[in-house]
Amino acid sequence: MKAFFALVMLILPFVGLSQTNDIYTYRKGSVCTLLLTHRNLQFAKEIEDAFVKMSVPNKYNDHNLGKKVFYTTEKNLKIKDLDKHKGFIINGQSNQNEMNDFDLLLQKQFVASRMLAKWFNRNKSNGICDMQLITERGYSNSSELEKKLANLSVRKEALLYDAGEELIGSTFVLINDIRYIEKGKIAKVAGEVVNIAVDVYMTTQGNSNYDNSIGDIISSFKGFNVKINTYLYQLIWDEHTEKTFYKKVYTEKQDEEKRKYFESHRGDYSLKYLGMQESSGKDISFDNEPEVMVLKACQRAFDENVANLQKNFEVFKIKAPLLSVEPLTCEIGLKEGVSPDSKFEVLEVVEDEKGHVEYKRKGIIRPEKNKIWDNRFMAKEEGAENADLGFTTFTKVSGSGFYPGMLVREIK
Repeated sequence: MKAFFALVMLILPFVGLSQTNDIYTYRKGSVCTLLLTHRNLQFAKEIEDAFVKMSVPNKYNDHNLGKKVFYTTEKNLKIKDLDKHKGFIINGQSNQNEMNDFDLLLQKQFVASRMLAKWFNRNKSNGICDMQLITERGYSNSSELEKKLANLSVRKEALLYDAGEELIGSTFVLINDIRYIEKGKIAKVAGEVVNIAVDVYMTTQGNSNYDNSIGDIISSFKGFNVKINTYLYQLIWDEHTEKTFYKKVYTEKQDEEKRKYFESHRGDYSLKYLGMQESSGKDISFDNEPEVMVLKACQRAFDENVANLQKNFEVFKIKAPLLSVEPLTCEIGLKEGVSPDSKFEVLEVVEDEKGHVEYKRKGIIRPEKNKIWDNRFMAKEEGAENADLGFTTFTKVSGSGFYPGMLVREIK
């Protein structure tokens, strides 16, 4: 345990100080993204290929575990009355009669234990753990290390608490059910018109042999549209889990007993279901490459769900630092659901009397109507307005004493 706390001391620079105007390296949440797909549905393979290429939202740490895509044999998978189980805990003791395909996937794949093992860089063959990933995610600006250490008075116990609460406890799984939406006659007519036009042109050129795949693609992909149901789960890192893990699993040297304990108790680690979000299924216009269009449709619908989940669940909200104060700017935009009606609180990072990190509201800001950054996926490539801004500009509603590095969080 002494060696463990020695390692914990490496995390001291996690804590941002209100006494300095240096940009605060904030602690992000961590996300694992999974797809439960249906191979017998239209464009299932194209959607699967797109999902593998999709990135975790950049305001979260990538906590993916390797395999991202799983399959179900049910063509019309429906989650009935899932929200009535809000707070439902998935672990080895759960009643499988109450579980849906998403819950069973998480349980059978031991996702909770694998996510926790990743946090501590646990070596499966010998059980050895370390704090490297926690250190990296807690504080990445090493150039400020000495300056921060010189000003800190945080106790190790408080630091350990904050690491658990804000890092490990802010680990989430996003399971996605993505389906193509048939656009029907409109798309079919568009494809037929293209085929007729190509046929007429090729005939006038004296060549009636041509590949009509262009029209076929447009018939299928014109206005390509998907809907995504995204289900949000949170890793449980409570006092009991924390104490048990450090006592019976965490080791910095080979320990066969601890290695076996973790492997035989993987079902003890749990995820809590928070809720779901369905995308609105906006059309994506035709591109030269259909696979690019599928990727754009899937990524944008997924980002839309993430933005709405952030609005609906306090624990999943992002915090982003102010880049400047004259003008007030922050590196968030349409992808995060920013609109002219949005409001954000400006937070200062302070320590309480016990040395724990707290966030104190210092004021409220709102986006300027025509200065909202369009940072949606491929917005630049399609020449979208405001795609080149690089940040959103805000106007102060209340408060004072803002400085770069203060954190911005949306108010519901």
